Amino acid sequence: MKKFWNWIHNEAGGRVLRLEGPIDEESFWGDEATPKAFREELESGEGDITVWINSPGGNVFAAAEIYTMLRDYKGAVTVKIDAIAASAASVVAMAGSRVLMSPVAMLMLHDPSTIAYGNTKDMERAIHTLPQPHFQPDVQ
Repeated sequence: MKKFWNWIHNEAGGRVLRLEGPIDEESFWGDEATPKAFREELESGEGDITVWINSPGGNVFAAAEIYTMLRDYKGAVTVKIDAIAASAASVVAMAGSRVLMSPVAMLMLHDPSTIAYGNTKDMERAIHTLPQPHFQPDVQ
């Protein structure tokens, strides 16, 4: 299985994790960051950690699990964004007690989106699940 992470040790004795690729609940292509695999790796050692993120995002619920794991972690968590932390990866990025970005990196946030199918009631339920925009643009 191809891993989305790679632990290395820095000169200060802390652990460094590079989180690259999409975030999802399950691994379909073998390179997704999943909460289960992340938990196993996170709990395999101790001490302060640095998490480098280069991810287009993915499943927000999987990202929320990883965020909570990092927030609950006993050591200090520093997040570094070297290229992109988009969509759900931006949720993981906010778990750091310290978040650093390259001047050419991008942190991308967007309104939630979904895919829905079914009958009228299913569509109405999907509409009400998503937060409503804070402003209504004047479109003619």
